[in-house]
Amino acid sequence: MDVSPKTLNQVKVGTTVTVTRVTGSGPLRQRILDMGLTKGAEVKVRKMAPLGDPLEVKVRGYELSLRKAEAACICVG
Repeated sequence: MDVSPKTLNQVKVGTTVTVTRVTGSGPLRQRILDMGLTKGAEVKVRKMAPLGDPLEVKVRGYELSLRKAEAACICVG
């Protein structure tokens, strides 16, 4: 049985996923949405730092660095 990752911080480098939902509240959620990580956006995980934080993703044609805590708020499918 293949179980796909549920949040962006669980996705392996080189994988492309689609945002299904952004959780969280307040300024953090708004910041994530403002960066273009909205429902339906395709996100490719490009790099991950040696200790796993931050990770670099490509979304809507530009590279973006996210902390693990931010990536954990982004549900993907």
